[in-house]
Amino acid sequence: MEWRTEKNTVAYENAVAFMESRVAGIRSGMEDELVWLIEHPPLYTAGTSAGEGELLEQRFPVYKTGRGGRYTYHGPGQRVAYVMKDLRRSSKQPDIKQYIHNLEEWVIRSLEPFGIRGERRDDKVGIWVVTDAGECKIAAIGVRVRHWVTFHGVAINVSPDLSHFSGIVPCGIRDAGVTSLSKLLGREVNLKEFDGALKETWKKVF
Repeated sequence: MEWRTEKNTVAYENAVAFMESRVAGIRSGMEDELVWLIEHPPLYTAGTSAGEGELLEQRFPVYKTGRGGRYTYHGPGQRVAYVMKDLRRSSKQPDIKQYIHNLEEWVIRSLEPFGIRGERRDDKVGIWVVTDAGECKIAAIGVRVRHWVTFHGVAINVSPDLSHFSGIVPCGIRDAGVTSLSKLLGREVNLKEFDGALKETWKKVF
């Protein structure tokens, strides 16, 4: 598994084009699997289940995407981890549900070193935390699989501008908020600090 971290923000359309090419290379056996850690400039993406009324204000460019899920926000301070993995290489009986469960576990365990307890919800997608203000989402998950090769992945709110989420109904959920590591800890958390936890935890989950 190759790891790659981009120093600069990556335009969404460029990221999708890169993933499409890499997935084809992985499927053919010509390319290694990849965990790609990036940031996007501020934008909204609409997954395959996105509803029209969930875009409240088009503050940023909106991209329709083939991943599962609804509307989400990407922007600086959010760690996007795109995972391009051939599920057939790790199992004779590849299981997409188990893969998504493992992505969730990866995020949950990566939050633990910061003293944050991430949780799953049966009725809500993503990773959640319980705060004094109620239940808040700290990470979104959206996956696409082509010929058993995965792409897209997870987006963890490390230190983004949370006000940018107000232009959408995040993931279609109206009765919960969003939060970040920096907000929960009361200090700035940089992406490099969180990347260390992601890399360490990956080995334990996958």
